[in-house]
Formats: sequence, structure tokens, C-alpha cells
Amino acid sequence: MATESNGDPESLTQPLLTLQRSTINSTSQVAIVGANVCPIESLDYEIAENDFFKQDWRTRGKIQIFQYIFMKWLLCFLIGGIVGVIGFCINLAVENLAGIKFVVTSDMMLERRFGMAFLVFSLSNFGLTFFAALITALVSPAAAGSGIPEVKAYLNGVDAPGIFTLRTLFVKIIGSICAVSSSLLVGKAGPLVHTGACIASLLGQGGSKKHGLTWKWLRYFKNDRDRRDLVTCGSAAGIAAAFRAPVGGLLFALEEMASWWRSALVWRAFFTTAVVAIVLRALIDVCLSGKCGLFGKGGLIMYDVTSSNVTYHLVDVPPVLLLGIIGGFLGSLYNFLLEKVLRVYNLINEKGIAYKIALACWISIFTSCLLFGLPWLASCRVCPKDAGEACPTIGRSGNYKKFQCPPGHYNDLASLIFNTYADAIKNLFSKGTDDEFHYSSIIIFFVTCFFLSILSYGVVVPAGLFVPVIVTGASYGRFVGMLVGSHSNLNHDLFAVLGAASFLGGSMRMTVSLCVILLELTNNLLLLPLMMVVLLISKTVADAFNGNIYDLIMKAKGFPYLETHAEPYMRQLTVGDVVSGPLQLFHGIEKVANVVHVLRTTRHNGFPVIDEPPHSESPFLYGLILRAHLIELIKKKAFLTDPVPTDIEAFKQISAEDFMKRGLGHYNMIEDIELTEEEMEMFLDLHPFTNASPYTVVETMSLAKALILFREVGLRHLLVIPKISGRSPVVGILTRHDFMPEHVLALHPTLVRSRWKRLRIQFPRLFKLF
Repeated sequence: MATESNGDPESLTQPLLTLQRSTINSTSQVAIVGANVCPIESLDYEIAENDFFKQDWRTRGKIQIFQYIFMKWLLCFLIGGIVGVIGFCINLAVENLAGIKFVVTSDMMLERRFGMAFLVFSLSNFGLTFFAALITALVSPAAAGSGIPEVKAYLNGVDAPGIFTLRTLFVKIIGSICAVSSSLLVGKAGPLVHTGACIASLLGQGGSKKHGLTWKWLRYFKNDRDRRDLVTCGSAAGIAAAFRAPVGGLLFALEEMASWWRSALVWRAFFTTAVVAIVLRALIDVCLSGKCGLFGKGGLIMYDVTSSNVTYHLVDVPPVLLLGIIGGFLGSLYNFLLEKVLRVYNLINEKGIAYKIALACWISIFTSCLLFGLPWLASCRVCPKDAGEACPTIGRSGNYKKFQCPPGHYNDLASLIFNTYADAIKNLFSKGTDDEFHYSSIIIFFVTCFFLSILSYGVVVPAGLFVPVIVTGASYGRFVGMLVGSHSNLNHDLFAVLGAASFLGGSMRMTVSLCVILLELTNNLLLLPLMMVVLLISKTVADAFNGNIYDLIMKAKGFPYLETHAEPYMRQLTVGDVVSGPLQLFHGIEKVANVVHVLRTTRHNGFPVIDEPPHSESPFLYGLILRAHLIELIKKKAFLTDPVPTDIEAFKQISAEDFMKRGLGHYNMIEDIELTEEEMEMFLDLHPFTNASPYTVVETMSLAKALILFREVGLRHLLVIPKISGRSPVVGILTRHDFMPEHVLALHPTLVRSRWKRLRIQFPRLFKLF
């Protein structure tokens, strides 16, 4: 909500720019959440210090403080344990579904029934994709995609509907299992991050009054601030469960996800990821003992990949630098193409649910044809005599797939492409396999993965990007290793690991967290210096072209994400230059009919409260009251017959718990409250329920300075007050959308040239045909 300035000539200062101001914020307040366009709102991390809050705070003793601290750690323990179990179950389910599919197909290939094998393979992929798309489109469209952009936007203060519901959690888990098992080139790391965030949010809601599951201890977490911390821990647990990388998960949440961070949160997030690691280790030990069936030794266990001792010299550095440069170029190109494809897919998805499902099914058919048809282009190779495992491999996993080859031979391309992508990564990372793959097979696999991952991500299924990016980077990394050959001391598998790091750095633009995640995956600390160099170079090169993939997706979806830096043109503007109207405000004692009318005719979530004579000597700003609090007062019918100030003792039917934020999707609506004509003529004393100490800025403060305050404190409303007295005590309200470049530049189009831009190289005009 914003306001218009009255342009008082007595003002001590004039705005730097005297352009005509818009009367309404033109910034879009809807975004694509998952696969649907939804209205979005902002979160409020500011504590509303009204009289009820102060009274509740004063009554808290040592027991209540102990409860609060104990529940913080208990919830982190539960988040870690639940996410660990879910991550293990997802991997086990994928291994079994994909394992059965590949075993049945392989048996038919052995019998030379190639046509039937293709039919079974493609139909099973089609069925799994269709089911995943169906439940996602019909049950919870917010579960589509990886979920990382939505969670990242939430941790920045953007509240999107439906992203943390129980329905979304169910679809995310089931849909991710089906999508990954269907051979679509998608990962499960992103969905696990979203899953962890869902679990954290649901645990912090304080139970369900509808089902009688409310626990009084959890009432302390009914606010955006504590839920934000829990969701941060949940996102860290998701990465830890996906890659068995507890420290990497913690750093991922710090580097990529969280907009606010403090040392106390580090401890809790670290504890959460440690619980995940312990749970996974215990469950994996069960599988290693053979109690998880035929297909229980893949997935997470595949990352137990260790190489021989790494020794490298100065001569090995140039190929590593080349990998970093290639990763930067390919990563930026990957981001560019993926953004364009997502825009095209959005045009298709807008036509309806049937089009969403049809698009997913067509991508599944295309993928099945490629995965089954491309291995026929590769020639059969003789099994090595010193192979560390059976050759050819009969069944699902292994380095030497037989496919259509005669006995004693294997198809190297089928070992990569006609396999689960987890096993493909394992094959690329395996030591002692320098002579396993041919140049043409690696090139075909790289090109296939590069474009299939772009085409697969935008369909209406839960889909992650980590595994596709890792397998794509590992393929060209191994190809560079094959080209270098004996001129380097590094094995081909180590080049594959460095290639995966370069492509991750080029597309996701993270450094510290990706470095630690990959080191935890490969269990090889000796690669640390080379991996650091690769990540730094790939990120630097890619930054010359575009932003990281998650920021591009957030921008394409329309999330009003507040960046850490202020644009230079914001230094040329004051906050008075961007506020727009009309401003809605209330008096300290207001008529019920007036309050109801404003609530029904506007969608604002915060209203300034002012006092004027005869209740005060002169007009002054008393504070800010929230829409949810006003609706709660009307619902409780805390009315007065006379416009006389009262204190909180007069409202015994109201408790501090009534003003705590409700669970997701449980909002009171003013349209649902019925009032008589007599009640409409009564009064509300807003003083006890108003935040008497809201954050305020003077109208002459620069917009850049106000943005830093707004983002760092985590505000939803920032009141603008006049420079001089004698005017209205409040000029307007700044919200998140008032800081968006689209809104500011629409008001002041002459500032477009002074917008902050990185020194970026433009792609050729040929690519702009998209």
C-alpha cells in the first residue's frame, strides 16, 4: 500500500525529480507458483509490539522460555529425522521402480525382442510421467518444478499460496518418485529441498484446531520470524538428504537460500543436517546388509565413489582452467535456453490442464525414443579382461551394458544413456575406467543430456536441476580428460568430477556450498584446490553473460525478490518520489462501519492509526494496525457503545494467542462476518491492538537507504512521515512492490539509463528469435 504526496510548498526540500506520480502501484502482484498464476503477498518479520504482546511477554516466566528453546531444538530434530527418512524412501522407491523397468526391458533385449522391449520401456515411462503430471496438475500445481525458487522467495519475504501445504508435500514426494523413475532427465534434490521446507512449515504451524491436534507449546512459533528459521533448516536438510552432504546442505542454505542469517540459526541448521546424516547412515547400513531387496544398493549409496590417490602437478592446471572456462560458457548458455523454454512452456500451460499433461506426455515419448534409439548408433566394444565387475552387465546397473551386443561385448553408450541417471553418474565417476567409453559415445551423451534436461524441467511434474547438471557436466569433463589423455596425471573420472563442478558453477553460480557438496559426494579432499579453481573460473565467466538459474526462474515467475544491493538510480530518488495513493488510515477510536467498509473495499494489510483532537492535543501517528488484527477484533465483536478510550482489561474475551499468525490457508475473511445494524454503529478502540512502534522513515530519505532498512529488518510495511510538522502525520506506506525496479522506473522512466548493469556479453541475435 502506498500514498500520494500533497506537494506542500512549505516543504524544506523538493524531490530530486519532479515527475508526475502514479496514483497506484503498477507492479504485478501475481506470480507463477509451481504451474499456476497466483496472487502473492509479503511476510512480516516485524514484531507487532501492541499492548497485548507486551502483556503476554511480561507474563512469560522461566518455564515458558525453556519451552520455547526446547521446542526450537526438538522441531529441528524432527525436521532432520523426517526429511532423512523421506529422502531414503524416495531413493529406494526410485531404485525399485526404475530397476524393475530396466530388468524387464533387458530380459526382452536378451531374447532379441527389441520391439516389445521398446514398447514396455516407453509405456512404463509414459505411465509414470502421466501419473506424476496428473496429480501435480489436479491436486497441487504448486508442487511443479524444483520448488527452490519458491522457497528462496519465501525466505526473502514473499508469501506464495499453497507452497507449504500438506497436499503439496504429498504431491512433491509421489510426483518426484514417478518423474525420476520415468527416465525424464530431472533430479530429486530440488524437490527434496521443497519437501524439507514443507515439513518445517507444517511442524511450525502449531497443529490443527480442525482436527484437534493443537499443542499449546507450539503457539510460540505462530509468527513469520520463527517459521522462516524453521524453513531455512528444512531447506538445508533437503540438500543433506539428497546428497548425504550435511555440511554442504548447511552452506547451501546460507549461500543460496536464506536472505537473513545469524549465528544461532547456524547451530540449529547444523544440528538438523547432522540428524539427517545419522538417519541416512543407519538406513543405508540396513540396505547394505541386503534387506532392501534387489534394488536397494543404488541411489544414495552410489555416491560412495572414491578414487585413487590424487597427485597433480603444474602441467595439470591448464586443462583444469579450460574446464572452468567451458563450464562458464555452457552454464550461461544453459540458463539462457532454459529461461526461453520456460516462457514457451508457460504459453502452453496457460491453455489449461489438458495442455499441461499433454506436454509432459510428449516430452516423455520423445525422451523414451532417444534413450532407446541412440545406443544403436554406438558400436559394440569388447569387454576388458581386467574389468572390476561382470562384463557385460545383465540387469539394471553396472558399467558394461549388453544392450544389443553379442556375448563378450558391451555398449558403452547404453551404459550411460539406457540407465538411471544416478548410475550414469556412478559410471562416469568410477575409477579404473579410462578406456571404457568412446569419444563419440561421450559426445552423444553430453548433447542428449544438455538438451533433454532443458526440455524436461518445465513440464508439470516435480523436477530438480542438480542431477541433470551434474551428469551433463561430468560427461564433457570426462571428454576433456579423454582428449588430454596421458598428458595429464589426472584420471578420466577426476576430470568428470571437475566437469560436474564447472557446470554447476556456471549454471547455479554457487561456490562454497557446491565445492563442499561435491567433496562430500566423492569423499576426496585432495581435489579441493582444483575444485575451488574450477568453480571460481566458471562462475566468473558465466556472470559475464547472465544471472544464476534460480534467480532467472524467480524473475520469469514474477516473484518480487529484493536484491542485496540498491540500484544507483535509487540514490537519486527519495521515498516521497515513489509512494502512491490513495492512503487509507484509521483514527484511534473508529466507527465499526468505517472499518468494515475499508476492509471490504481494499486489500491492504496494514493501516496507519492516528490520533486527532479531542483525543490528543494535535494530530500524531499512533502506530500501525494489521488487517488480520482488525478482522479478529470484529469477529470477537470487541465493540464499544461510546467513543471512549479503554485499556486491555476491558477485553477479557481476547487473548494474545488470537493475534498470532494462523496456519497456512487459515485466514479469516471480512466477508464471512455478519454484523447487525446496531453493531455497525458501535466503535472500536484500536489503541491496545496497534503496533505503537512501527519502523518509520522521513520522506526525504533516499530510496536506496530505505531499501536496505526494509530488506535487512524484514519488513512488510514502512511508514513514511513528513519532514516538517503541521502536515498530516503520515505521508504514506512503502511495501515490497514499491521497491521493485518495474514500479520505480515506470514512475521515472528517464532513470532507465542509470540502472545498475553488469558488464555482460550479449548472446548473438540468432538466439533472440526465442
